[in-house]
Amino acid sequence: MVKVKRNILLNPGPSTTTDTVKMAQVVPDICPREKEFAQIMAPLREDLVKIVHADPKEYTAVLFCGSGTICMDVAVNSLLDKDKKALIVSNGAYSQRACDVCRYYGLPFIELKQPLDDKPDLRKIEEVLKENPDIGYVYVTYHETGTGLLNPVKEIGALAHRYGAFLITDTTSAYAMIPINVYEENIDFCMASAQKGIMAMTGLSYVIGRRNIIEQSKDFPTRSYYCNLYMQYEYFEKTGEMHFTPPVQTIYAARQALIEYFNEGEEAKWKRHQRVMNAIRKGIDEIGLKEVLRREVQAGLVAAIDYPEDPNWDFEKVHDYCYERGFTIYPGKIDGRGGFRLCALGAIDEEDITAFWEVFRQALQAAGVQVPIN
Repeated sequence: MVKVKRNILLNPGPSTTTDTVKMAQVVPDICPREKEFAQIMAPLREDLVKIVHADPKEYTAVLFCGSGTICMDVAVNSLLDKDKKALIVSNGAYSQRACDVCRYYGLPFIELKQPLDDKPDLRKIEEVLKENPDIGYVYVTYHETGTGLLNPVKEIGALAHRYGAFLITDTTSAYAMIPINVYEENIDFCMASAQKGIMAMTGLSYVIGRRNIIEQSKDFPTRSYYCNLYMQYEYFEKTGEMHFTPPVQTIYAARQALIEYFNEGEEAKWKRHQRVMNAIRKGIDEIGLKEVLRREVQAGLVAAIDYPEDPNWDFEKVHDYCYERGFTIYPGKIDGRGGFRLCALGAIDEEDITAFWEVFRQALQAAGVQVPIN
């Protein structure tokens, strides 16, 4: 097998991949309407449902060609019935994106703003649900990638169900990393993209959700042609294929990534991500960097770090130094606050982080930043 230069990506996706996943894309050319290709789809969809411990009779996976944002678009616009409005728990850049989707479609919604650096107030969520019996669904980001915040999805889902709504959660930066059980966490719909948790390639994303609600959405207002959940679901059920041309090579890579996911195992994979984050935090503490969030409210997959106050600090110089040596760091996602992120996802382990911190220290010294940072 061809060996490919290995880069350690500490950005929030796409993730570092194995060579076997990369090479899975090298296949004979095939028309995606052939039965041979369609036979890949059914087990792929079942495996995606299996990752969140859902019964395939009750839940299904609907695949789309695009980045994770396409599934936000699909779920937000497809699952809102007439005379209903959405409740968006807004506490980060990615929940804000769901609000933007609502605005672009002209959908009625309530944006419940909550702090960026702490868990949302469940009492306020319940108040909104009490006062608005026409809420169709509650939308919350499972793991806010901009800050690393873990939202109380289980509790929010319970509130949604108590008041006759269902729960949509963006699990793009948690799915296949943090163990998720849709029943235990009151999740009706979740979503992800192949380049994140399953450690495959960009270009394939999926909504996983309750079949009965998808069936009901047949009669909801149709707001998009391409980004329509029921249309894609119905076509899968009839033909076993995606309605529009799928990302063929990316699907082969996803199939291999799923094989590797189940070979590693859910618990072992989560423990590996925890080892990586522990190594990230060890370096943060030793160098004297400061995190945006208290660790007890973090998911344990993203560390959002404030820029050092040292006058010699220059993100671009430090980034470039690390990048030239095979390590990628990524800017922060909080408006008006300078920072960067280190992420514990992808096919990496703690020894990769140990090597990264050596290079990062060298980058600081080359920039003239005092280490440890005061």
